[in-house]
Amino acid sequence: LDLSNCSLRSVPAGLAEAMAAIVLDLTENPLTTLPNGSFLGFIHLQNLVLPLTLECPGGSDAWRDVTVDRSSRLCQGQRNPCNSSAELAWPCPENSVCAPAGPGLVQCLCDSPFHGYKCLREGTFPMLLFGGILGTATVSLSLLLWGTQRRKAKTP
Repeated sequence: LDLSNCSLRSVPAGLAEAMAAIVLDLTENPLTTLPNGSFLGFIHLQNLVLPLTLECPGGSDAWRDVTVDRSSRLCQGQRNPCNSSAELAWPCPENSVCAPAGPGLVQCLCDSPFHGYKCLREGTFPMLLFGGILGTATVSLSLLLWGTQRRKAKTP
C-alpha cells in the first residue's frame, strides 16, 4: 500500500481497513506522531516505511531490522511478541493464549471452552436462557404498554 507523498498530517481513519497489507509506505508525509494502536490488527505487515521523524510502531524490539537512510526509516520483519525473549514475553491469564495483534501489540485469546473476563468462565454462553428471558421481558412489556396506552389512542 503506497501512501507516500499524500500530504497526510495524521494516520487516516480508514487505514484499519488495510489490515491485510504486507508493505506500507508512509514516506514524504508531514506526519508528526503515530497514535498508539494505529496498526492494531496489522499482523501481516512485514515492511513499513516511515518518515525519518517517526519511530517504528512498537519500538525497534518489535522489528527484526530497522534501517535509517537520509529521508526514511524502514521497519522490516515484524516480530511475534508472544514467543520472543523474556523481556518481550507477554503474560496472559490462565486458560488463555497469547496472539499477535500488530507491531508490538498482543491480545490474549481464551482457550476453548473458556470465555468471559480473564477467561474464568467455562462452557458456552447460555444463549437459549438469555434469549428466553429477553424475549419474555420484551413481550410482557409490550403487552403492558399496549394495554395501558390503548385508551389514549384516538378512534375515528
